[in-house]
Amino acid sequence: MGEEDYYLELCERPVHFEKANPVNCVFFDEANKQVFAVRSGGATGVVVKGPDDRNPISFRMEDKGEVKCIKFSLENKILAVQRTSKTVDFSNFIPDSSQLEYTQECKTKNANILGFCWTSSTEIVFITDQGIEFYQVLPEKRNLKLLKSQNINVNWYMYCPEGSVILLSTTVLGNVLQPFYFRAGTMSKLPKFEIELPAAPKSTKLSLSERDIAMATIYGQLYVLFLRHHSRTSNSAGAEVVLYHLPREGACKKMHILKLNRTGKFALNVVDNLVVVHHQDTETSVIFDIRLRGEFDGSVTLHHPVLPARSIQPYQIPAAGPAPVTSQSPVPCKLYSSSWIVFQPDIIISASQGYLWNLQVKLQPIVNLLPDKGRLMDFLLQRKECKMVILSVCSQMLTESDRATLPVIATVFDKLNQEYKKYLDAEQNYTMAVEAGQSRSGPLLRRPVRTQAVVDQSDMYTHVLSVFTEKKETPHKFVIAVLMEYIRSLNQFQITVQHYLHELVIRTLVQHSLFSTLHQFLQYHVLSDSKPLACLLLSLESFYPPAHQLSLDMLKRLSTANDEIVEVLLSKHQVLAALRFIRGIGGHDNISARKFLDAAKQTEDHMLFYTIFRFFEQRNQRLRGNPSFTPGEHCEEHVAFFKQVFGDQALMRPTTF
Repeated sequence: MGEEDYYLELCERPVHFEKANPVNCVFFDEANKQVFAVRSGGATGVVVKGPDDRNPISFRMEDKGEVKCIKFSLENKILAVQRTSKTVDFSNFIPDSSQLEYTQECKTKNANILGFCWTSSTEIVFITDQGIEFYQVLPEKRNLKLLKSQNINVNWYMYCPEGSVILLSTTVLGNVLQPFYFRAGTMSKLPKFEIELPAAPKSTKLSLSERDIAMATIYGQLYVLFLRHHSRTSNSAGAEVVLYHLPREGACKKMHILKLNRTGKFALNVVDNLVVVHHQDTETSVIFDIRLRGEFDGSVTLHHPVLPARSIQPYQIPAAGPAPVTSQSPVPCKLYSSSWIVFQPDIIISASQGYLWNLQVKLQPIVNLLPDKGRLMDFLLQRKECKMVILSVCSQMLTESDRATLPVIATVFDKLNQEYKKYLDAEQNYTMAVEAGQSRSGPLLRRPVRTQAVVDQSDMYTHVLSVFTEKKETPHKFVIAVLMEYIRSLNQFQITVQHYLHELVIRTLVQHSLFSTLHQFLQYHVLSDSKPLACLLLSLESFYPPAHQLSLDMLKRLSTANDEIVEVLLSKHQVLAALRFIRGIGGHDNISARKFLDAAKQTEDHMLFYTIFRFFEQRNQRLRGNPSFTPGEHCEEHVAFFKQVFGDQALMRPTTF
């Protein structure tokens, strides 16, 4: 399988840590995404590594028994270590503070601590088999203050740091889940909900395992994912993932079902808002996108994998040791190994090999695996790093080998411009709100974020359309149809079309001598009026004489002042066009000769300079009876230049009657 077929890969720079062995225990903290390698209970060293910090934290601690759980508070200020089922030990890692350990016992009698979670740099939650205890840690006093507690029978727990939610499994079967939400010193109990088990269990033992539950934020919303190994309905074979939406307020609701169509051992990740389901038996993975249209059955939406199942891209483990010494080739990594442990949202850990990877989605291979361009665009527009891939799809669908039909091209343009318009509207609303002075009163006013899904006209022009129009082999009718389709789409979404797109249309029409089409486009206002467009038309006069009048009509419609029209033309080096225009409106007796001679000289076209110079000599002769310039006109420099290029004899002599 070529590299272009794999759409999932392990990150290039994994976190490397000492492998798990009888002496070295490995722990992972989901909140800080840190791996702890604890040697001999910490006596011979603890090394902490995270994906972002390339400088690991190393320290030693007294071996006071087997470490069950070890985590830093947010910002690595305080270390918490659980060694017994009753207590958690704390050490400050704050500069100039006491290094002495302090201990907190759980409050509930006869309770066993299942684990703990830091919810901020100084707030921690103990989860026991009899409830939940929320503490504030006071590092300078070296003690803890109980903020709130709740008694409830707990089988197991799960923490989602992104949503600051702890989920407790309660009841005998374990399928009633109780969420708690933590924020700035407060603990809120959210409505509990029940996970529907595949069938009514015969026994009264724990039926819902934490292995089959995950929590993740998808498209900004918190979901509980339940891996149901057998469908509730007997007619559908295979496992499925059920997504329960867990809102901040209101009840948890079953929203989506992801159909896996296979059975066996599965693991879940969430990458770039996609649910990735790994299947160990076949060593492949599939991805689901809950934003793509699924089948709605009246209560939930059923989704199938977006793409065919594929393995994660083969990965080479770099050989250990310093570069000059390492002559042996990299070792292929065993993918989908039974020693892999998967954490949310996108982490895969191999404790036996000593690696932590972030799982990544590769977008380019997906382009060829998803033939439906409309669905492909819906998919790509939701991805983080999508812009260059979208532009490559647009270019590809206009090439000779992969040319799409106009209706498909129109669909793609409409999807892009819908997203573009959404951003423009948000930007406009923000600007209006700021101007109205809302920013001072309302803190919620945020400038809209320009994501990569916003593909604007300059992106399309630079990367797609201007390149496409230069391809000689493409039939010009198709080129013009595509350009007009893009302009039609912009107009449909009431987006002001930039003049350079109109210029592209005009240049293409002129190149193929389609002057009648050009005339019609202008006559029926298919191409919007603009000053740059009027200037372009003026420059086309030598190819197409009516362009001069079309241009002037456009400038008049734009109610442009005459002297401004002259300035615009001169700035575009259209010196003759400017002169013709000024003669056309009868203003040529009052214009500045120097301005026109300056512009003519800048073009470095000597014959043009000669023509303009001669025109003003004739004007001087007509108005004053003498062709030479008066000192007030400040044209001495130009007279000298004229003499230098054409000689004294070329100057006009005064004519006498």
